[in-house]
Amino acid sequence: MPSVKIVNGQEIVVEALDPSQRFRRFLLKPFLNVIYNKEIVLAILRRELRVRFTGSAGGWLWAVAAPLLAIVVYTYAFTTSMQLPFAENAPNKRAAYAVFIFAGLIVFNFFSEMAYRSPMLLHEYAHFIKKTIFPSDMLAVISTLRAAAYTGIGAVVMLICVVVVTGHLPWTTIFMPLLFIPLMAFLMGLAWFLCAIGAFTRDAGYLMINVVPLFMFMTPVFFPHTAMSAPWNILIYLNALTAYVEVMRDLVLIGQAPNLLVVLWMLATSIFTFYFGYWFFDRYRNVIVDVI
Repeated sequence: MPSVKIVNGQEIVVEALDPSQRFRRFLLKPFLNVIYNKEIVLAILRRELRVRFTGSAGGWLWAVAAPLLAIVVYTYAFTTSMQLPFAENAPNKRAAYAVFIFAGLIVFNFFSEMAYRSPMLLHEYAHFIKKTIFPSDMLAVISTLRAAAYTGIGAVVMLICVVVVTGHLPWTTIFMPLLFIPLMAFLMGLAWFLCAIGAFTRDAGYLMINVVPLFMFMTPVFFPHTAMSAPWNILIYLNALTAYVEVMRDLVLIGQAPNLLVVLWMLATSIFTFYFGYWFFDRYRNVIVDVI
């Protein structure tokens, strides 16, 4: 039966829900909020993308130039005797290793951009949140979509480089877009969590500045996880980014179906982080307005 609550001297009827109904509502709430606020999300996203290169002569060309310059640097800076399955027939082993690194960095750079910006995201939009009825939870969605746009450009550059280095693209590349769905959900959940923490203390931002670079060496960006001896080749998957990097390389470089256990682990971390991050943010949503 519905219950009645007294708020500011007025009676408000609150719908009574059983546990299964509350759970379904919790699962759907993030998606329904995005649909409800889609106009705000699209308007701010367009603004974010437009101002990224405002004032520069090159404009969006810089979004293409950055990954191109990176792949050139990796080609000349790195060389290795490591055996890479996709590079067996590649005429230039050094260039093949550079592409191998670049595939890992596509995932890691997406993560690092979100980790660096999220703790201060609410402070950036504090004037909107305090002075208007602004859906603060949508900032994590907008930030993720913004970062995804630049990551997508880097991914296209990577595919072109794979063709140049190996002469072809594996047929499994067609599944690469599916990888970005759980990756974006994972990073969106992380952004919600870091936004909430960052609202209470700016130390969260300074912590990310110091911790994120260490994650590069805890993630198999410069080496395959198979190069590690047991049990580290398994324990490295405790870093959730490992699964995304390995699946990316399996699909785009090696041309094989990813390990089913790795895919299941990737989906599990994605779903858990997405809903935990949203639950944590939603729990402190009303307090955040007072502390930022």
